[in-house]
Amino acid sequence: MTDVIPDALKDERIKPVSPLRRALIRPELGGICGTILVFLLFAVVAGDSGMFAAEGVMNWTVVSAQFMVIAVGACLLMIAGEFDLSTGSMIGFSGVMMAILSVHIGVPLWLAIIATFVFCILVGGVNGWLVIRTGLPSFIVTLAFLYILRGLTIWGSIYFTRQTIIGGVAEKAASDWLAPLFGGKILGGLFTWMGEMGWIATFTRGNRAGQPVIDGIPMLVVWAIVLVVFGHWLLTRTKFGNWIFAAGGDALAARYVGVPVNRVKILMFMFSAFCACVFATCQVMEFGSAAADRGLLKEFEAIICVVIGGALLTGGYGSVIGAALGAVIFGVVQQGLFFANAESSLFRVFLGVILLTAVIMNTYIRRIITGER
Repeated sequence: MTDVIPDALKDERIKPVSPLRRALIRPELGGICGTILVFLLFAVVAGDSGMFAAEGVMNWTVVSAQFMVIAVGACLLMIAGEFDLSTGSMIGFSGVMMAILSVHIGVPLWLAIIATFVFCILVGGVNGWLVIRTGLPSFIVTLAFLYILRGLTIWGSIYFTRQTIIGGVAEKAASDWLAPLFGGKILGGLFTWMGEMGWIATFTRGNRAGQPVIDGIPMLVVWAIVLVVFGHWLLTRTKFGNWIFAAGGDALAARYVGVPVNRVKILMFMFSAFCACVFATCQVMEFGSAAADRGLLKEFEAIICVVIGGALLTGGYGSVIGAALGAVIFGVVQQGLFFANAESSLFRVFLGVILLTAVIMNTYIRRIITGER
């Protein structure tokens, strides 16, 4: 009796896969290739401009971190098979709500921050609940909230302050215990020591003479790293991560095997709102003010980062690491054009080319996965 199993009876999950095919179906492939190409490009055209000096690196790192924070939430939600177009409006709304509560109503800043997070997460839950209960596409539901939140933001800022920019947050943050978690910096002593050793540039004149040009790592960058690590761990190392993939891949089949699809999707909407609120809080602490027009188009920028990072628009496939690389590409291109003294409007051209390339690569990957021709 033979132990040989005919190929037709073999489970496709135990069929041997070549290293090349295994590499091609990795969602991070497009992000890795794009990151390498972008860095090579700007090393050639802007290598001597200071872009890769310590201060230049910090500039594009901070910009990349901004995209990264909201891209993590968008990535997990897209893998679960949904979209959130209210992210940008959520950023503007949460910043204004925080400023109104703390500056004009007199609520302690730490309590205003917590209240804003709770409210925004609840709004994210309402988004998810409406999508589940009505069966409407998340595109439509969150598009409605894009307008609702933006309208409330403008109305609230004008009603309470008669203007669309609300200042005074910096004074409230100066004595607040929670504000440094979003607006502070870490490792200042390390950078001071590096400046003394001559490893990074220092100021040569003025009140800051002798101090390093980089005085620490902003908390926005720390939040970006924490969210990427958490998102990657959740997606690849937990049962809930498998549920996210299942909910976006085939919701009906997932329900048949016991996956709580509705709960997964609602939680991902709430997490997307949480990431938007983190972004807004860091931004308010950085500028010491809130503005009703902040967050415009951020929802599309987050989705673009995720798509560049290898996620499929149909759900069920993607990577948080890939989304983070997409954010790095976004940030490097935006700042690289400035260092290269190129016309700023070319940023949109570069972005469109990168996005189109990513979509084509993702389509090719989907065909490899499904065996389509």
